[in-house]
Amino acid sequence: MIKTYPLNESDRDLIEAASAKIRDLYEENRHHVGAALKTSSGKIVAAVHIEAYIGRVTVCAEAIAIGKAISDGERGFDTIVAVKHPYSDDEDRALKVVSPCGMCRELISDYAKECFVILNVNGETVKVKIGELLPYKYTRDS
Repeated sequence: MIKTYPLNESDRDLIEAASAKIRDLYEENRHHVGAALKTSSGKIVAAVHIEAYIGRVTVCAEAIAIGKAISDGERGFDTIVAVKHPYSDDEDRALKVVSPCGMCRELISDYAKECFVILNVNGETVKVKIGELLPYKYTRDS
C-alpha cells in the first residue's frame, strides 16, 4: 500500500503555479503539461514540457523544471507537481494533476531522494515520497 500525505496550502500554491504556467503557455501539439517544483529554499520554479514530432526528443515539464532550478543554483527539492492541459478536442476542459512518467520518476529520485510528488491516488489529490513511486530503484550501490 502506498503511503500518502495530505496537501497543505503550499502544495495548493504549487499546483496553481503549474496550472498558471500551462494555462499561459499552452499550445496545441507543443506544450500541454506544466510542472512546478518547490525547492528546499522555498523558491517555486515552473516550466512547460516541449513536444517534438519525434517522441524521443520530447522533454517533460518536470525535467525542464529540475534543470531550470539547478541552472539557477538550487540544489535541494521539496515537492514537484505536473498538470495536464486538455487538448482542444477533449470534452473535459479541466486541468488535471498527472503522475510523472517513469523517466521523470528516475530523474526526480536521482536529484531528490526525499522529494514529495503531488498526484492523484484513487481520485484524491495527495502527495507521496518519490521512493513510493520507485521502490526498487537501480542505484550505484544496488
